Parts: sequence; structure tokens; C-alpha cells
Amino acid sequence: EVQLVESGGGLVQAGGSLRLSCAVFGFTLDDYTIGWFRQVPGKEREGLSCISSSVGVTHYADSVKGRFTISSDRAKNTVYLQMNSLRTEDTGVYYCAAARGTTSAQAMGVMWEYDYWGQGIHVTVSS
Repeated sequence: EVQLVESGGGLVQAGGSLRLSCAVFGFTLDDYTIGWFRQVPGKEREGLSCISSSVGVTHYADSVKGRFTISSDRAKNTVYLQMNSLRTEDTGVYYCAAARGTTSAQAMGVMWEYDYWGQGIHVTVSS
């Protein structure tokens, strides 16, 4: 059974850091691109970053470039999103998702490119 499980969310002050984890089950990271999205009430789900572990390619949205870092541990079948210099506007529900194969920068934030989704995890950045 395919499953993606996010963890690591919570409350942090502005300027602080959090590391989100996305543990995947039922497939290997070599076969899928894993993306991170953020959902804010009243706004479309935004693609933040993705990683194609088989080729070591990563992409970032401009809103998080230089602050967030995506990485993967293929032995643990887990993808991480290290979030530094957090801002109040980073508050939202964070989802990881899996897309078969590799994903271009243009397709990173396209929701229908992704086949499987996690349940989401809350991140709150306070001022």
C-alpha cells in the first residue's frame, strides 16, 4: 500500500527553523519525485520544492529559495524539508506528494502531476 506520512510540524517563532519529514511506503524514492506543497486558507496549494532522488535534481519556488532545503535519505525512504529563517507567511498546512519519474521545474507545483499525497501537517510561525 502506498502511503506518505509527514512529521515534524509545529509552532515556531519567526526566524526559527523546522525540519519536516516525509516517510514513504509502498515504493522507493528512485522511482518517484517527492514534492512539498503548502496550503493556506483561501489560497491555492503552492508547490515549494521537489526532489528526484534517482538523479539528484531539486527545484525550489522563489518564495523559499535560499531558506528551505530539500533532501532525501534513500536508505530510510524519507524526504526532508529543512526550513530556516521562517516567516509568518510560511504558516500553513504542508503536504508531501509523489510523482512518478522525474519532474521539471515547471511541473513542480502542478498538483495533478502528483499521484499520491500525504495527510498534511500544520506549521505555525508566530511573530
